[in-house]
Amino acid sequence: MVIKVFLATSSGSTAIKKKQQDVVGFLEALKVEYAELDIACNEQNRMWMRQNVPEEKKPSNGIPLPPQIFNEESYCGDYDTFFDAKEDNTVYAFLGLPPPPGSKEALQAEKEHIMQNGTQAEGNPDDSVKHNGDAQGEEGQAGDEEEGEGGRADDEATELETSRGEEEEAAAEEETDEVTEETEAQEEEDEEQEDEQLHSQEEEELQQLEQDQDEQGSEEEEEDTELQEEEEEAE
Repeated sequence: MVIKVFLATSSGSTAIKKKQQDVVGFLEALKVEYAELDIACNEQNRMWMRQNVPEEKKPSNGIPLPPQIFNEESYCGDYDTFFDAKEDNTVYAFLGLPPPPGSKEALQAEKEHIMQNGTQAEGNPDDSVKHNGDAQGEEGQAGDEEEGEGGRADDEATELETSRGEEEEAAAEEETDEVTEETEAQEEEDEEQEDEQLHSQEEEELQQLEQDQDEQGSEEEEEDTELQEEEEEAE
């Protein structure tokens, strides 16, 4: 069985190029044999890909975009389904290939098989043992599913809390900026008032000084006049 990866070697989309490189690079890392089929330079490849992608898997415009993955004639999926399989360690199942012994996917499949069928004892166990084993396997599978759902729920809750935390931090920063601006404005207003008060005080002191000088001058003139009158009387 040969895995076929339909891609566009001359695509102008950076996103499509990145997705194609991701698929090809991961297949090479797993040492999975595959064939690259270019739809940009080969009309036959493009028509075959479009005709063999299931209708329910096509986008609204009816034109599937690369990369598209097939196992011989069987459709495996697009980049999104490939990415989900990679995250779940089920790439071999996605490709329709048996996982190599000792791989994570093989161990996971063996674990699921044991959970579904129950532990097999040596010899021929009676029906009750088989029944108990099947029940335990179903309970274990249900527990794994619940744990998986719980883990996803925890991840969603964590993302939500993180998002809320970021929003609260942004709001706090805005409030801090507003308080800072108000404080600066208040400080400027206080400084202006202080300057006005100081200026008024200086004017009052200047006026008082001028008044004192005028009074002192009047007193001196009066003393001079009295002195002059006394001199005239003495003569």
